[in-house]
Amino acid sequence: MTEQPQTQGQMKKTLTLTGLTINAMALIAPGAFLWLNYQTQAAQIDPSGASTAPDIWFGLLVALILSFLTAASYSWLARRYPDAGTGSSYYFAQRALLDRGASNRKARSAKFLVGWLSHLYYWVYPGVMVAFMGFFMTYILQTVGVAISPLEQIAIVVLFALIVGLIAYRGIQGSTNTNLIINIVQLVMLVGVSILALSYRFINPQHVTFYFSNPAASLAPTNLSHVLFQASLAILVLVGFESITALTSEAKNPKDVPKAIILSLVIQGAFAYLLGFFAIQAWINDKYTFGMAAVSAGPLGDIVRISTDALFGGGGFAIMLIVAAAVVAAVLGTTLACLNTGVRVTYAISRDTEVPESLGKLNPRYGTPAVGTWVLTAVSAIIGAFGVLSLRNLTTIILLSNFGTFLLYGVTCIVAVLALSRERRSVLTKYVVPIAGFFANIVMMIAVIWLGFIGGGDTQLAALSAIIITAVWMLIGFGYYYANSRSKQSAIFPFPGKEEADGKKHSINE
Repeated sequence: MTEQPQTQGQMKKTLTLTGLTINAMALIAPGAFLWLNYQTQAAQIDPSGASTAPDIWFGLLVALILSFLTAASYSWLARRYPDAGTGSSYYFAQRALLDRGASNRKARSAKFLVGWLSHLYYWVYPGVMVAFMGFFMTYILQTVGVAISPLEQIAIVVLFALIVGLIAYRGIQGSTNTNLIINIVQLVMLVGVSILALSYRFINPQHVTFYFSNPAASLAPTNLSHVLFQASLAILVLVGFESITALTSEAKNPKDVPKAIILSLVIQGAFAYLLGFFAIQAWINDKYTFGMAAVSAGPLGDIVRISTDALFGGGGFAIMLIVAAAVVAAVLGTTLACLNTGVRVTYAISRDTEVPESLGKLNPRYGTPAVGTWVLTAVSAIIGAFGVLSLRNLTTIILLSNFGTFLLYGVTCIVAVLALSRERRSVLTKYVVPIAGFFANIVMMIAVIWLGFIGGGDTQLAALSAIIITAVWMLIGFGYYYANSRSKQSAIFPFPGKEEADGKKHSINE
């Protein structure tokens, strides 16, 4: 028997329920995304060239419902398999199939598919955040009169990626403490900005005409296809609730993981995002339109500056800079959280010999996947450097990350059906919720494909690029799996096989 590699017992168990929730909340960062993603959402158009921006809030609501359906599946899987370690969906897929009596070969194929899809999400997402930081810093520097060249934008992106990589390298507990402070700051900022925007709406100091005749009108959908287009972008701001299933090895009590999944989504999604986007939508008016937001690198900064100057007779620029500082902190926390998740999923897969094993090496001092951290840091810098060069490039990597998200979430919902079907549960939790989650994710994926074939302008080119890259990534994965499965055995998890019925213990790689 070859030596059985272990994923647990090597990382440090430091995370409580609060720590787990904080790390998931850091990925779902409303303080950052209200500033960073609103431009992309405001710029989206349908095939006829009409703006889909009026449906931003309802598109967010649809994405939030999808997220809760998927979060429920992740939560129940985490409760069923508390020994998942860093494997997350990768572990769940293998374990669920083996529990259903599938062969080792089928289980290996399923877990590899999930693992490969995980990389399309977890390894692109940090790059998206790094690109966001490049756009953000360019906006701030240009606001204070400093011209930034494309080469300098790339330099900002690379420097930011290195800073995040260094923090991640030094361990998850340091990351958690950083994220705790960041979450408090950004939630306070978000509530304050929402109050400011709504005060401007109700006081109307500049006597503008608002796009929506009353604030409640911004909550209603206007066009079904527009809602789907917006939801396909809005999912980016909500993903991350599942990330802490990759931190089970560092949880003091693995049973806290399911609670943290739901808590993070309730706080950041159901409260913070719905409030923040409602306030912004209600604020849009004839002097600052959706079209103006679409060409501004910082719509939220514009809103803060204009509102403060109008309500208080000045001080808008200073308040905008304070909000910008909170956004910088939020982007740091989000990038840090998603990089930590990505390297831990890769750590599990590499220990399973399904990707190069060097990615599974831990730093003996900090207990972090050292090689994987620096490799993902470099990948994030490259993706970020591409994304920061234009809004079309940014939209491409956003849709690519979202495509991976929809595929991974959809497959995981099916895994939940397989895993939970033999439990003593209600039909609602065993079948209805995870199957609904699967179909919701598939609909969102189809919406991205739809954008690629019938969309308009840069959005169509970005969607087509994301589709092509996804197809190429999957072909590479199938080729790698075919070659690797013929040369290497795979068995990171010491699951009982068919011989368990005879009272024999063995591992899959015997």
